[in-house]
Amino acid sequence: MSDQTYGFDTLQIHAGARPDPATGARQTPIYQTTAYVFRDADHAAALFNLQEVGFIYSRLTNPTVAVLQERIATLEGGVGAVCCSSGHAAQIMALFPLMAPGKNVVVSTRLYGGTVTQMTQTIKRFGWSAKFVDFDDLDAVRAALDDDTRAIFCESVANPGGYITDLDAIGKLAGEVGLPLIVDNTSATPYLCNPIKHGATLVVHSTTKFLTGNGTVTGGCVVDSGNFDWSASGKFPSLSDPEPAYHGLKFHETFGPLAFTFHGIAIGLRDLGMTLNPQAAHYTLMGIETLSLRMERHVANAQKIAAWLEKDDRVDYVTYAGLPSSPYYDRVGRICPKGAGSLFTFAVKGGYDACVKLIEALELFSHVANLGDTRSLIIHSASTTHRQLEENQQRAAGADPEVVRLSIGIEDADDLIADLDQALTKATA
Repeated sequence: MSDQTYGFDTLQIHAGARPDPATGARQTPIYQTTAYVFRDADHAAALFNLQEVGFIYSRLTNPTVAVLQERIATLEGGVGAVCCSSGHAAQIMALFPLMAPGKNVVVSTRLYGGTVTQMTQTIKRFGWSAKFVDFDDLDAVRAALDDDTRAIFCESVANPGGYITDLDAIGKLAGEVGLPLIVDNTSATPYLCNPIKHGATLVVHSTTKFLTGNGTVTGGCVVDSGNFDWSASGKFPSLSDPEPAYHGLKFHETFGPLAFTFHGIAIGLRDLGMTLNPQAAHYTLMGIETLSLRMERHVANAQKIAAWLEKDDRVDYVTYAGLPSSPYYDRVGRICPKGAGSLFTFAVKGGYDACVKLIEALELFSHVANLGDTRSLIIHSASTTHRQLEENQQRAAGADPEVVRLSIGIEDADDLIADLDQALTKATA
């Protein structure tokens, strides 16, 4: 594409994509191949030495995946991106070049349950650790940072409660202390929130969710802002120091703003092998083409349904940040100016048992461990996605035992309200 500035709706269709030079195919083809023929021995050597950009082997790079990487990076305002097999893979990919045994990451208490487990249990196997802090308490966040901290991690719109992180404040703090801020933007998508504009260094996604939007494939992505000086502090030797596997090449010195992106492909995907397959990339590319249209409907439906639930006597409270009663309502205009998303929880009078009855009585809502589908989804987080956590951790994450999580789809809002109405009647009878 030219240097002209295009709007989001145009970029979500065209960014990264060009007619196939071999066939003229207008839709991005699925390049279902493991390897690519080199022009000659010199060409192969240049690719393996990172002296030339191109395709070597589909564990590293693939033309279909490359289009998806460029499209997501463009929508997020980054310089590059690395796609991988899932959102959890993206989180490990983001941390991998930054961390080392004995180092820690400071993370928000308001995270998806699987991420909490990853941060409390899984990363210990690498010798890393995580410190959990309420990100509304900036003094506590600052106090948690030490000489071994290598990153700050949060979600823009947190799963499950729809809590909106004050990215302006956290981004400013990260800049002051010279640490990269990693923001999971899965629930908001780049249509609702642009974390890089608020100080994020890296943005991660589970592309499985709203970006694909149809519940068909899993995937993940790490977007590189290109704004961080990896050589300034000496804390990130993987990016600033000579890399033995590439004859002493220094990623930051050689690739500048794209240092993290090149490292993610040349070392992260090479050695961790968390590869996104081209067919999954193709499904996600098709999903992104309608992202803005879907998100507008997701938000409109969520706003209407949350307002209805808040007035219902069978409901104790609703956590949707788009409601004026929400303590995070003032952040919507600054952090998510196009709406607060479609993810939130509500507490059913009658507690745990009523939640179970509600879920079993619903007809349109699907009871699944997913979010971001065109279909409306429901789950009881405390007994499923956050089941592995202690009750105090569940409550800190917004997954209280008496609440259910909704991911509002793009159906007719009145039909969804009617379904909730009849199910609430049965659950609280």
